[in-house]
This record gives sequence, structure tokens and C-alpha cells, in this order.
Amino acid sequence: QADTTHPLTKHRKIASSFRDSSLFDIFTLSCNLLKQASGKNLNLNDESQHGLLMQLLKLTHNCLNFDFIGTSTDESSDDLCTVQIPTSWRSAFLDSSTLQLFFDLYHSIPPSFSPLVLSCLVQIASVRRSLFNNAERAKFLSHLVDGVKRILENPQSLSDPNNYHEFCRLLARLKSNYQLGELVKVENYPEVIRLIANFTVTSLQHWEFAPNSVHYLLSLWQRLAASVPYVKATEPHMLETYTPEVTKAYITSRLESVHIILRDGLEDPLDDTGLVQQQLDQLSTIGRCEYEKTCALLVQLFDQSAQSYQELLQSATASPMDVAVQEGRLTWLVYIIGAVIGGRVSFASTDEQDAMDGELVCRVLQLMNLTDSRLAQAGNEKLELAMLSFFEQFRKIYIGDQVQKSSKLYRRLSEVLGLNDETMVLSVFIGKIITNLKYWGRCEPITSKTLQLLNDLSIGYPFSVRKLVKLSAVQFMLNNHTSEHFSFLGINNQSNLTDMRCRTTFYTALGRLLMVDLGEDEDQYEQFMLPLTAAFETVAQMFSTNTFNEQEAKRTLVGLVRDLRGIAFAFNAKTSFMMLFEWIYPSYMPILQRAIELWYHDPACTTPVLKLMAELVHNRSQRLQFDVSSPNGILLFRETSKMITTYGNRILTLGEVPKDQVYALKLKGISICFSMLKAALSGSYVNFGVFRLYGDDALDNALQTFIKLLLSIPHSDLLDYPKLSQSYYSLLEVLTQDHMNFIASLEPHVIMYILSSISEGLTALDTMVCTGCCSCLDHIVTYLFKQLSRSTKKRTTPLTQESDRFLHIMQQHPEMIQQMLSTVLNIIIFEDCRNQWSMSRPLLGLILLNEKVQHPILLSLFTRAGMNSQPPEKQQAMHLCFENLMEGIERNLLTKNRDRFTQNLSAFRREVNDSMKNSTYGVNSNDMMS
Repeated sequence: QADTTHPLTKHRKIASSFRDSSLFDIFTLSCNLLKQASGKNLNLNDESQHGLLMQLLKLTHNCLNFDFIGTSTDESSDDLCTVQIPTSWRSAFLDSSTLQLFFDLYHSIPPSFSPLVLSCLVQIASVRRSLFNNAERAKFLSHLVDGVKRILENPQSLSDPNNYHEFCRLLARLKSNYQLGELVKVENYPEVIRLIANFTVTSLQHWEFAPNSVHYLLSLWQRLAASVPYVKATEPHMLETYTPEVTKAYITSRLESVHIILRDGLEDPLDDTGLVQQQLDQLSTIGRCEYEKTCALLVQLFDQSAQSYQELLQSATASPMDVAVQEGRLTWLVYIIGAVIGGRVSFASTDEQDAMDGELVCRVLQLMNLTDSRLAQAGNEKLELAMLSFFEQFRKIYIGDQVQKSSKLYRRLSEVLGLNDETMVLSVFIGKIITNLKYWGRCEPITSKTLQLLNDLSIGYPFSVRKLVKLSAVQFMLNNHTSEHFSFLGINNQSNLTDMRCRTTFYTALGRLLMVDLGEDEDQYEQFMLPLTAAFETVAQMFSTNTFNEQEAKRTLVGLVRDLRGIAFAFNAKTSFMMLFEWIYPSYMPILQRAIELWYHDPACTTPVLKLMAELVHNRSQRLQFDVSSPNGILLFRETSKMITTYGNRILTLGEVPKDQVYALKLKGISICFSMLKAALSGSYVNFGVFRLYGDDALDNALQTFIKLLLSIPHSDLLDYPKLSQSYYSLLEVLTQDHMNFIASLEPHVIMYILSSISEGLTALDTMVCTGCCSCLDHIVTYLFKQLSRSTKKRTTPLTQESDRFLHIMQQHPEMIQQMLSTVLNIIIFEDCRNQWSMSRPLLGLILLNEKVQHPILLSLFTRAGMNSQPPEKQQAMHLCFENLMEGIERNLLTKNRDRFTQNLSAFRREVNDSMKNSTYGVNSNDMMS
């Protein structure tokens, strides 16, 4: 059992040592035992022999599934990955008997063992391409395809769901790890692709059997279809024959499933929008291959269902079941039409294909007109979500400055629907958005996706957005955007737009649209803000009385700050943002502060307020640029400090919070405060030196509150919650860069807490956190080096009290610097270091801080890395690598010197890794962390 007290890096080093010293021997032994077992008539009714074979297969699978390079992949993610088999294992995979062993086992042992055998084959098929040269890879692929062909010709065992699932995964690996140009050169390719196509069609037609396995089959065909334009082999790929069959099977099987699902009350795949979207993304590529056939099929099926649906609606005796069936079929068709339109690739598209898109779009818009006309009586939520998915795909492909307006699609829209230009098409989008907000205000999924569509339109191409703003419907929304004036939307105080987070999305979109023509027109801005002013005045009046309806006040404030945050996020230009700032400060800032004082314990209230404040202090696109004589930057930071201090001091009075509620009740708010303080400190609109100069304690209060909040958080929580990690390390990076004197003035236990958090963050899986820790460490090491350099020089200004104290603390704990030196060097040498440049910056300073024992430290690392176990010639080569690392490096941290060290480090890492690869001796990398 793993020792959970060890840091992640220690576990990685242990795993690396085990990989290099023992894993291949175990794999070889397991394969040899499997060969012996396959040559004997095992009595699998004997429990001991049955168990032995099962454990042997599990052992082999675990060897192949080993995390060879320490990437710690997320097992819940798409597993179409590469198995990074070490070069020293080449012989096992060049030997075709290894691959043949598992295919033979599949056919010779009972089906209960087969899934594990297929899992091993999946891993073997995923061996990294660079393990072979071209000829070796072609030979390996030929054996692999032959084995797959044999299984397809004898598919009896695939009736078992586990076997079927693993075999689908194996098929997907054929294209994820090999190129179409390589596959078509395999001797039996024509027969194999026919068998795979038939297997796929049959699988899709039996949609109720193992539905989670369909992903892998669609993934195979998606990758095959995507490769067609790039294949250079002269051998025919035959995809023009088989891809339309797969497309047809998927579409018709989904339509045929609707009636059965409704009749038998089965689980509807359409309820899982994530799964549907994943399959549609794959179909979007498959369907564009031989697109004429796809389009003809969709037109035929759509016309049949639409005609039946219209007839049912006109019939007084139509059964609800028949109507529901046609609505379900149309829902699938609208989703699929949106997907294939979204699969359009500009460089590969033709006028004829654009005309086909026009035929499909016209039909969906005609259906929309029919369903919208009935919304006062009835509506279908799933069909509406499909419509929104279609609009999103249509927007991405055919709305924007880069779209050729002479496209055949626009011609067809003009001929059939009278939509003569993009402006008229945009009016259809806005009309649909308004209709949805009017009739679906209580349906969160539709409301959310509708407002997301509006938001996407507002951040589109400038020319298109200007057209959008000129529409009368958009102008009406800008002038009548509050719930009291939204009579045309039918929104009341209980609807999602009032009570849910989509308010922020709505006002972000409106803010962007307002910015298009705002300029210096303060009258238009004031008109837009008038309802929000009234809402703030209402809340202010409530707070001015001793007794007020607390729930009503919360509801009004919470909704208001969500609206304002959306507007603040949208206003990323100086002119518009200054208008907002002057509107909210100083008039309404006390209301926000009062809300934090009253409801600090209620995250439903504090989270929106804190997020609004964090947005207001964020100098996005340099929008916070105050005049040279303006004190507003300092005044804004005072308000920031006040809010952080108020919230921080009060949230710490909550006491012990249950583990399952600690993030929601405490850490989320703290994380936002960290982000807020970071934004304020790095915004470049405040000269922080004036606070101490004039005796203003705003900066000290904010920083001291940060320390109190930090010390209330266990180290483990800092890395367990990603948003907290990112906000903390981002803030710490700013503090170590610009406020190192404050860090140096802290108590020893606080400094050690911060340094420990940096040390742990260096090994974090999140590259952003790891890079931030490197930067923090670099700033601290640079500060220390400069102070040490000053202290050793004569006739220099005496060190400040903080600097002298900080140096003393670090001298009392030399193990901390040495530990981080060891950690950084470990990561660079032994791991797949994705941010080597960032790692190199603090490393030079760490080495120079130990300059009196510089070579002993490096030689110690050399020894602890197990290099002394190498033969003499290898030891000499490794010694030379360590010596070359400091070649030409001076004892300073100037940029030129740092850059040279970074170059040396790259060469050092390459030379050490080459030496290790060529070594037959194990490298005890985990010892470096001991």
C-alpha cells in the first residue's frame, strides 16, 4: 500500500526506480508463463488454476498499463493515448510472438478471461511509434491488423458486453496510433475495412447494446474521415464506400430508437446532452465525407418527419404518442444537421456543399417558425435545445466578417425564406433569443443556452456586431433590460433571469452591445443604468432602516451585483469603464461593504459581491487609467482593503467547518479575496509607497488579513482545490516580486509556511501552479542573494531590519533551500519537465546561495542519484555533465548570466538523459528526494 505521507515527487522517483530495475523482468516472466499456460490443457473448473490465470493476465495488463514517464494521466479522460514503452523493451515488441500470444489466448480461453486479454492488446497496439523504425512499424501493424481480422471473422465472443467494449477500444487504437497511409498498405486492408464497416453498422443498429462503446467506433471513423484529404498512398482507402454507410446507420438508428424508447419507457439518450454532443462532434467529421449522400439522406428523412408532424398538429384526433415520436425524430435531425454544418472546413468546402447547407438550414428555420407559433400552447424542451445547438453551429460557420456573403447558402436563404443578407439572418437569431426568454424563462437549460448564444453573438466579428446593435429588437433590449420593463419577455421575479447566474451572462452581452456605439454618449449610458440606479436606491433605503425584510434585501442585492459584474466584465475600454466606476464610487460602494458586514456567513450573498469587487479592481485591457491628478486609484484600493479586511476578519470567526462544506462556506470566498488582492496589487494604477509615507494602513491591513487567512488553511487544502491553488500562488508571485520587504518582515513560522507551500507547489500537476512557484522561488532567492551580497561588501548601506531578520531565519533553516534545490534538479533531470525555462531561473540562485559548498552539493546530488553505481567510464561522463553545468557562469544573477545558465541546463539535461538511456544500470532517482 502506498505511503500517503510521501510527496508526489518521491512516489514518482520510486516508480521510476522500479520501472528501470524490475518491471521488464516481471513483464517477461508473465509473458513466458502465459505461453506455458496456453500450451497446456488447463482445468479452469479448478478454482486455483482459474485464479492463477486471471491473476497472471492482470499482472501482464498492469505492466503494460504502468505510468512509464510519470504523467499521472486522468483515468476519467479519453484514453486514446500512447503507451510510453522504454527503449530497452524493444526486443519484446519486435518479436511477433509476443503480439501473437495474446491473439491466440483470446481464441483459446473462455470468454470470462477475454476482456483482460483484449485490454492487453489495446495497450500493445498503443505502443509509441518511435519505438520502431518505419519497416518495423509496418510489420508490427500488419500482425496487429491480421489479429483484428481474425476476431471479426469469428465474432461469437463479442456478444459479451465486456469483450465488445474492449474490442471497440482496440479498433479505435488502430487509427489513434497509426496513419491512414500506413493502414492502406497492409496486405488485407480492403477486407479488414469492409469487416470493420459491417461491424460498425451492426453495432449502431443495435443501439441499446453497450451504448458507451459507440464512442470508440465513431472515434475510429472520425479519425479515418479526417485523414482522407492528407493521405498520399496510392492504395485505395475505400472510405468513400463505407463512410456513408456508417453515417446512414447512425442517423437511422437514432430515429428508429425514438418510438421504442417512448413506448417502453426506456432511458432517453437525448437526456445526456454531454454524450449526445460528443457523438455529434464525431459525426460532424464523418458526415462531411461524401457529403452529397449525407445531405440527401437528411433532406429525405427531415421532409418525411416534418410533413408527418405538421399533419398530426392539424389533426384533431392525433395521439400524443405520435406527436412525441415525430418531435423526437425531429430533435435528432436538428441536432445532426447542426453537427454536419459545424463540420464544414473552409478550405475543403465547395459551392455545391454550401448550397446543400442552405437546403438544410431552410428546413430547420421553417420548423422553428412552426414550433414557435405553438409555444403559447405547448413546447418541447429537447427540440428547443436541439435548435439552440443548431444556431450555435450555424453562427460559428456562417456569421462573421470572414464569411463569403455571396455563398450559395445565403442565396438559398433568400430564395426560400426571403432572408436577403446577414442583417436579416441576425434578426432571426435575436428573434429566437427573445422568444425563448419569453416562453422558456423558467427552464434553466434553455435560458442558459439562449443567453450564451446572445453572449457569443456580442463577441463576434466587429462588423457583424455593429449590424446586430442596429436591430430594433436589440435597441429595445438595451433600453428595457430590467425585469420591471421586460414585459415583452414575460419575465417575473421568480424566473431564472432574476434568480440565477445567467443574469451575469445576460448583462455581459448587453454591456458589449452597449459599448459598440457608446463612445462619449453619456446620455445613452445613463439611460441604460437608470433601472440599476433605482435598484441601488431601494437597497440603500432598506439599509437605512432598523428593520427591513432581509430576504427581500438579499434577493435585490444579489441580483443587482450579478448584473453589475456582467457589465463590468464587458466594459473593457477606458471610456466605458470610467463611466461605470464614477457611477458606483463613491455613491454605492458603502452598500456593498454593508452587505459583506451583514451576510459574511452566507456565500450565496458574499460570493457575488466579492466577485464584483474583484472585477472592478481588475485592470483588464488597461481600462483603469486615472488622470495624473486623480486620487481614484488609491481610493479604490482603500475600498478593496476594507472589503478584504471586513470579510477576512469575520469569516475567521466561523470556527470549525465540516470538511464537505469548507470550500463552499470558507475557502471559495478566501480564494476570491486572494484574486481580488492580486488584481489590485498588479494593476499598476496605485503607488503603494504613499500608504506608509502618509501613515495610511490600508495596504498593511490587506496584507495582514491575507496572512491570517492563509494560516487558517492547511497545506493540503492549498493544492486540493484548484481555484484556491491558482489564486494563492498568483498572489504570492506578486508579493514576492513587488513586496518582498513585507515577506521578509513576517514571523519565522509564517515564512516557513510560505516556503513549504512553494516547495510542495513545485511538484504540482497543474503547470500554472508549478510555474508560479518557480517565479516565487526565483524572487525570494534573488532577494536573498542581493542581501547577502550587500552584507559582505564594505562601506555599504546597512541592511534593513527586515532583511537582516530574513537572512537570519534562512541561515537557521538551510535545509529548506537545499531541499528546494534538490527538488528542482530532480524534476529537471528525471521528469517530463514541461516548464524547463521556469525551473532554470531559481536554480541558478539556489546554487549560488550555496557557493561556498557549491561543488560538494553537486557531487552530493551526483552520489544520491546513484551515479556511483555506474561503471567508471559512465561516472566520468556524468561528472563532466555536472561540471559543464556551471561552465562560463559568473557569480551574479544578471539576465545575461541567467540566460547562459538556462542554455547550459538544457544541454546538461540532454546529456544526462542520453547517458541514462544508454546505461544498463539502474538509476536510483528516488534517493534524491530522501
